[in-house]
Amino acid sequence: MKISENYKIWFGVSILIMILGLVMTLTSGINLGIDFTGGTMMQFNIGKDFTVQEIREITSKFNLDADILHVGDEKQEVLIKTKKDLSNEERMEIFSAFQEKYDLIDTDFRQTQQFGPSIGDEIRNKALISILIASIGMLLYITFRFEFRFGVAAITALIHDVLIVLSVYAIFKVPINSSFIAAILTIVGYSINDTIVVFDRLRENVKYMKKESYFQVADKSIKQTLTRSINTSLTTLLVIGSLYVLGVESIKEFALPLLAGVLTGTYSSIFIASPVWALWRTVSAKN
Repeated sequence: MKISENYKIWFGVSILIMILGLVMTLTSGINLGIDFTGGTMMQFNIGKDFTVQEIREITSKFNLDADILHVGDEKQEVLIKTKKDLSNEERMEIFSAFQEKYDLIDTDFRQTQQFGPSIGDEIRNKALISILIASIGMLLYITFRFEFRFGVAAITALIHDVLIVLSVYAIFKVPINSSFIAAILTIVGYSINDTIVVFDRLRENVKYMKKESYFQVADKSIKQTLTRSINTSLTTLLVIGSLYVLGVESIKEFALPLLAGVLTGTYSSIFIASPVWALWRTVSAKN
């Protein structure tokens, strides 16, 4: 199994997904959630247990395309977020529909708020700064523990993971919100773990496999850690998958990018990071 030597295939697959994501972004844009576009928030006290589907039956009459969350100590209040900039009359009309269905009183209208996209800009900027700082820190650490080439290969894999997840979201028009940003930051920390495990084995093998090519050393290192990488990812996917299937909507918003990120991170640790290192070492040796 020549994983590293077939790097053109793996790089090609990733580049194709990124190009497709870029084309979708340029043609139809990214589906930004309310956290980035601004809109209206309303909170009602239903006073009893309810399902998201029940709430959607009401909000769909007003074409809100809303995010619906359970809130309150006993989860008997609903938080409705929509990208639409609703007037006071429109908000009261929506509340009247809830009054009619759930026999609510005026004080059950807990709060309402309109907000612009400035909060989303702040979240995005801080996330980019966080990823940049984390990447620099990882590069310095891996360079200290291994060598500079390992650090660059690891950061390349991290950037690959973020771009692939963004591309998938752009292709399938999945809304990007603050939960997505939190998940991306989590992915950055998780993805580097598998990569370092492979690199640790790679560093040991390169000392004893001096007659083999760098691609052969990389392939052996990947094979030696493959079972561990797959088992770790599978157990993580089982937990996150359960959260996505059984969790409420706010949990699903966080679990979905994590699922995509864990899959992408496992892929990049095997098919991107080590081949990048082997390719760089091979080219440097020839020169």
